[in-house]
Amino acid sequence: MWAELPRVVDEVLAADGDVRCVLLAGEGRAFCAGIDLAHLAQTGAQQAPREGVDGARQREELRRNILRMQDAFTSLERLHCPVVAAVHGACYGAGVDLATAADVRVCSADARFCVKEVDVGLAADVGTLQRLPSIVGHGVATEMSLTARVVGAEEAVATGLCSRAHPDATAMLVAARKLCASIAAKSPLAVAGTKRVLLRVRDSGSVADNLDYVATWNAAQLITEDVVEAAAAARERRRPVYKGLRRSKL
Repeated sequence: MWAELPRVVDEVLAADGDVRCVLLAGEGRAFCAGIDLAHLAQTGAQQAPREGVDGARQREELRRNILRMQDAFTSLERLHCPVVAAVHGACYGAGVDLATAADVRVCSADARFCVKEVDVGLAADVGTLQRLPSIVGHGVATEMSLTARVVGAEEAVATGLCSRAHPDATAMLVAARKLCASIAAKSPLAVAGTKRVLLRVRDSGSVADNLDYVATWNAAQLITEDVVEAAAAARERRRPVYKGLRRSKL
């Protein structure tokens, strides 16, 4: 997954702006059951001090591997289009890291969320501790992360971790596809700008700083045929039709 996810993101970016929204879902009984504990134990054994091997270099190699795994999930945020995560069944450990890197989350009634790392002797290190507090609030994120308590679908919606809960996985996927279609029907320039500004607001700056940022963004984006098309569609009582984000050929 660590190599495949960035590769898929690169394919979306290479699609020249034609992809308007991405739906992220799991196959089988769960969205993501978390890290393979056998693999984790093997990794830990490999990091044990070894004769003739410099410990500092071992740690530097491990740090690079952790950064690579972090970047796999962060790659979702670099996409111009939103990512909708549809979560069913277990969403444990790395599953929460992945889901919180999406822009929107929906779930089925059987969804279960758990920041599991503390139970296996780790601090979550691939994005949960950085993203979850801005989604559910610092207090709830702290409690979830320190206790590894399982959060069900109803509580996930109540805390804002998910926008909607649906009766089962089938209904969830139907609703998630409709949500993606709704986003895809909007101006891709407006959607890309909204995603970028929201991520910046989450990560940095005061209200004044971020108002200045969005003013600069829209100063570059408002002179667009999408605004004209939106106005014409409203006047003519029809759905607007927007072009993709195709890059101009240099």
